[in-house]
Parts: sequence; C-alpha cells; structure tokens
Amino acid sequence: MGYAVTTPVFEGPVDLLLHLVTTHEVDILEVPLAPVVDGFLAVLTARRQSLSMDTLSEFLLVAAILVELKSQRLLPGPDAVEGDEELEGWEERDLLLARLLECRAYAAAADVLVALSERASRSVPREVGMDEGFVVNAPDLLAGVTPDRLAQAYLRATAERPVPSVDLSHVTVDTVTVSETVQDLATRLPGAGPTTFRRLTAHCTKRIEVIVHFLALLELCKLGKVRLGQAERFGDLEVAWEAEEPNLVASLIGADEYDG
Repeated sequence: MGYAVTTPVFEGPVDLLLHLVTTHEVDILEVPLAPVVDGFLAVLTARRQSLSMDTLSEFLLVAAILVELKSQRLLPGPDAVEGDEELEGWEERDLLLARLLECRAYAAAADVLVALSERASRSVPREVGMDEGFVVNAPDLLAGVTPDRLAQAYLRATAERPVPSVDLSHVTVDTVTVSETVQDLATRLPGAGPTTFRRLTAHCTKRIEVIVHFLALLELCKLGKVRLGQAERFGDLEVAWEAEEPNLVASLIGADEYDG
C-alpha cells in the first residue's frame, strides 16, 4: 500500500506499522489511530478517482486489525488473547485478499461478456428472405416414379442371384521347370549356332513357357555357357553358345543323355 502515516511514535507506510505492532516492536497503546484515519481520508480526497477497490479494502482490513489489537489491549478480560494469537489477523487478511482476487476474476469475466454483448448489438439480422436468383427449390424425389417401374425394381431386387464363381482360366498348371528347360537348351544350342530368343521361343504357345525359357537362359549365362547380347533397346535378344567342351554339356544334361 503506497500510503504513509505520521504518528508520535511512527512515521511510514501503514502496512509497516501493522507489521511492527504484531511483532511487538511498537506498542499499540502508544499509537493513536485518529492520525492514521485522517491521513488516509486526506489521500482519499486528493486521489478520489485513482484509488482502486483493492486499495480501499486493504486499508479497511489494516485499520480493523489495528483497532482490534488496541481494543484488546485496552479492555483485557478473562479471555485475553495471547500475543501469538494476534497473528491470526494476518491469516484473515490473506483470506480476504484471496477473496478479492476471486472477485477481480469474476469482474474481468463480466467485462468480457459485456464487451461481447456490445459487439453483438452492432449486428443486424437479415429480416427478409433470399433473393429470387438464390432461391433453391428442392427436387421432386418422386418424379418419374410409376407403378410399372416400381414393379420392375421389385422383380430385380427379388430375382435369384447367380452362384458366384472364380475364374481360374488365367492360372497355369503346367509343370514346365527351369531345370528341364536348361537341359533342353543345352542340347539344342551347341549345334544351332548364334540365334535369338525369339527363335528359341517360337514354338511356345503359352506365356509361362516363354518365361521359363528366359529364366533358363539367365541361368546358363550365369554359368558362363551362353553369351547374351542386345544390339539396340527393345531389340531381339541374341543368344550364342560359349561352352565348346563336351563335358560341359554333359554336366548340364547328364552323362547318360548326352551323345557326343
């Protein structure tokens, strides 16, 4: 609190005076309370518009505590309060300050609601309907519906559904293997001379046979038995047999099947 008081035994802020009294550094009986009140009234008269509700409430609390402490010292009774119990006034002060903070929060919320209400009051609702160019007519959901069409829809809905079947025509069950094709090419290529992949697969009637022949050529190329080449992009794949020794051919097709 930025408010100072002047008494015969103390001069300074009023909250400091309360602290010195409660800590028994200043005797409350030597402090006249009239100058305290007169000084606050003088400040209130000089700054009437600038004092907040918190400042006024805090002064009333401090003044009430001082009056209570002095009255207890002047009028002691059988239930006289001990010096340590005088500090309970501080707890009451803290409770009052907490309530003041809550009131301030509610007051701030009320100010926000008032501002929103004032802003909403500047809005003018539309009191007429939409212009003719923006009128949207709901479509007639029963347009074109006739008893005959309803009957046809019922027949389609209640007709017996065909039994679903899975088309397996694209699934191959051929037992062509890469190893068998490798043996076949090892027999055909040594005497065929340079050729192309298109000629080697000209007799194939199914896609899987072409794929197996291609994999067999890759296997022979990996073993170093054939040489593969392609002169241009997407051109014919040229195939040439590289193994000239009969034992190399025999190792691929088996000694019993090779007739050198």
